[in-house]
Amino acid sequence: MSDERILVVEDDADMRLLLEEELTAAGYDVLVAADGNEALARLQRHAVDLVLTDLAMPGMRGERLLQQVRAWDANVPVIIMTAFGSIESAVEAMRGGARHYVTKPFRLEDMLGTIRAALEERRVKWSANDETRSEAEEPTEFVLASESMRRVYERVERAAAVDTPVLIRGESGTGKEWLARAVHRGSPRCDKVFLPVNSSAIPDTLLESLLFGHRRGAFTDAREDRTGLLQQAEGGTLFLDEVGDMSIGLQAKLLRVLQEHEMQPLGAPAPIAVDVRVVAATHRDLVAMCADGRFREDLYYRLAVIPIEVPPLRERLEDIPPLVQHFLARHGRRLGREQVGVSHEVLELMRRHTWPGNVRELENVVQRALVLGRGEVIGLKDLPESMWSERRPVVPDEVRSLSEVEREQVERAMRASRRNKSAAARLLGLDRKTLYRKLELYRIRTES
Repeated sequence: MSDERILVVEDDADMRLLLEEELTAAGYDVLVAADGNEALARLQRHAVDLVLTDLAMPGMRGERLLQQVRAWDANVPVIIMTAFGSIESAVEAMRGGARHYVTKPFRLEDMLGTIRAALEERRVKWSANDETRSEAEEPTEFVLASESMRRVYERVERAAAVDTPVLIRGESGTGKEWLARAVHRGSPRCDKVFLPVNSSAIPDTLLESLLFGHRRGAFTDAREDRTGLLQQAEGGTLFLDEVGDMSIGLQAKLLRVLQEHEMQPLGAPAPIAVDVRVVAATHRDLVAMCADGRFREDLYYRLAVIPIEVPPLRERLEDIPPLVQHFLARHGRRLGREQVGVSHEVLELMRRHTWPGNVRELENVVQRALVLGRGEVIGLKDLPESMWSERRPVVPDEVRSLSEVEREQVERAMRASRRNKSAAARLLGLDRKTLYRKLELYRIRTES
């Protein structure tokens, strides 16, 4: 059961009920509202982790609700859904702060995947007045207790001083955007804008328009000129998160920006000059993707002028105690539980946990314990059951882990299909994207 709460805003009663039932079955705590005003009333009484809203509703439309949600809490991701999908309205929603945009009708499996991705992406955001915050209020997830993180931050500081592309690689939840912002803050461009965009969260056709802009009449519904994010970031920094999910066609256009310092909006008669620093991030192995033809090698070398590798939390366990204290202080003040501590037994359990969600997962666990716990010391029962129930006896040698079994099955499918990924995916009952993730996770050879 997830601790995350989703607010569904949908004027169609049948669709609202369907989404409520499916999201509840998926383990989420679900609130529903029939229109924007009812949604705002829900937000006044309940904290939520994500808003899923229709675009075309009577009264307050989805765009206006999006503005209200952003004003209420800019860190809450908003997914816009509509039966009247167009690039024009999608661009407006994305510019307004929506993280995702889906068009009805949609497959429930795809919607659930989009929601999971949005919640996974959620992290602490810097407000517009970053520089006026006190040190205690800053989102310093990068506690530098471990030698590996000290080396990472030293490289960040060196990268900030020079005006070249940076490629940050690390698992989800390790704080790649935080590092990108640190590069920007320490650079000569720090007084200019920092614009983040998640390449995996935006449909390909929309992403091109969002990045490069378009001219009136460039496509259906392009009723006026729109400035792309590359131009909006003029003089500043553009952060391209999950750049490994960008299509080959868009990769070529991005390469031109890096090589020629110019871009061409959709429908424009000629290219225009741009002055922007690009910081990219990915959880993927781009070298392997280059070998497999899924990522341009020339673009990889342009992006990876300064590579930064962020170690996962399980490889820097000495960072856990100070991180826990940091999150206790930050969220304890907000929740009125400043005096809460943590038991030695809990810290030991945290050191044994694998932390697949990394620092983001750790913050979620601490925040959950502060909200649900009642004592002055966080104990085992204040942690998610999945963590403290992991303390089980050693199993016999002949019993293998699920990951070992899964790896073996993926390898068998690849051998049986003679390394044909499409055929292997069909054998396993997976889509190609899921198979690619498994191949990267288990570092399985993809060439004959």
